[in-house]
Amino acid sequence: MAVGALTLEGKRILVVGASSGIGRAFALRAIREGARVVVSARRAGHLAELISEAGGGAAVTGDVRVPADCERVAAEAAATLGAVDLLLYTVGAAPLRRFAETTAEDWRAVLETNLVGPHQVIRATLGSFAPGALVVVLSSEAVGRPYVGLGAYACSKAALEESLRMWRVERPELRVCCVTQGASIPTDFGSAFDLELLGEVMQEWARLGVAGGVMNTDDVVGVMATTFAAALANPGVGLEHIVLRPPSAATSPMEMSVDMAKEVYT
Repeated sequence: MAVGALTLEGKRILVVGASSGIGRAFALRAIREGARVVVSARRAGHLAELISEAGGGAAVTGDVRVPADCERVAAEAAATLGAVDLLLYTVGAAPLRRFAETTAEDWRAVLETNLVGPHQVIRATLGSFAPGALVVVLSSEAVGRPYVGLGAYACSKAALEESLRMWRVERPELRVCCVTQGASIPTDFGSAFDLELLGEVMQEWARLGVAGGVMNTDDVVGVMATTFAAALANPGVGLEHIVLRPPSAATSPMEMSVDMAKEVYT
């Protein structure tokens, strides 16, 4: 870290979805930079490991698909932090299904997690945001160019982006930021993916030209952390939408083996 560089030191942060991937890496970095951080996810054991590794932070277990859990997580975060400078929502559900095989149960799980969940968490935290607070929610590069097999996921993220615009309109005092993100590792984004189907749809992704390179999760978090630190230091500047993708198609999906795809997507 360069001398004089902006960090998250002293900021009060709630990370929802901190048990793995971007959420975990961001929470770990924020705690090490001196932020006061509350982490939340369904898996208590994963949160305990994070706090032990980071050497700080507080954990609140909760399922974003349960409204009462959203209320409880927000309340406990407020009690611990006093106010919230940054809310980061990284939870995401993505069943790998061809569109015609996507069930009503799949739709419910995806929409409850990717659309209703962030809405309920933001809603529950409204009374706790500090002046100039940032609300950051992860979206996906699948919006507008859907990946075969991830149709419900792409639709949910498109609806999510529209919901974030609605928050900006109705709550202009909040700076609501959508982060469009490409593939990164490590993650457990697709931990339940069927690998045989994944191999099939990868070929279709290549044919359609929608897949490209892969980013390192820590690198993505490095950009996010410094960007959010700068935004929090300059509350008069809005931060509505940032896009984080590999600078080039460094990894061709045609050359990616199923084993590598397992690492990338699961």
